[in-house]
Amino acid sequence: MAKDAQAQDQPPKLRMTAEGGPDIGSLADILEWFLNYDERVARVRLPYVEQIFQWKQQDDKVNGVTTYPFDNAEARFAVGAFQALAENNTESTLNAWITDILNALQDARSARIELTDAYGLDDDHELSAIEKADKLTTLLEKRMYLTSSWIENLCTAEARFLGWIYQEMYGKPFTPAPPPEDAAIGE
Repeated sequence: MAKDAQAQDQPPKLRMTAEGGPDIGSLADILEWFLNYDERVARVRLPYVEQIFQWKQQDDKVNGVTTYPFDNAEARFAVGAFQALAENNTESTLNAWITDILNALQDARSARIELTDAYGLDDDHELSAIEKADKLTTLLEKRMYLTSSWIENLCTAEARFLGWIYQEMYGKPFTPAPPPEDAAIGE
């Protein structure tokens, strides 16, 4: 019983390969732990989020966006997280990727909240995101609301999982990269 409680406290330790990269089996164990025990990551398994994901897949298809036909939101999250680790295999590139995820999360959350507040979409908490989107007056607003809802859920899960992996790989907590020096020029 105590071992089960301890297993829920923190993810398993990340094992590294002889080449210095993360062990794929170890990453899978950690991902499964996050899906089972981290509430914000586990949301990708909820029917509410699955419905948004399925809408997004269909919307992309209808609008000519080439996408991989994932079976569900959880698979999309897992494959994306593993792909991000494979493509961002240095501290600086992984830091930049997670920073980009956090920026996308903030933008998506802001857009969703703006529409939610403007149209009173949270007045009925029992409605699904799809049902809430039906209250919006234009197709553009509906697409923006549902896409923002999906991105918010996906980026939250990815940031939490990848942030933990970053900490395990580099021995320090993730800290977002500062904006580029020239970003302040336009302000």
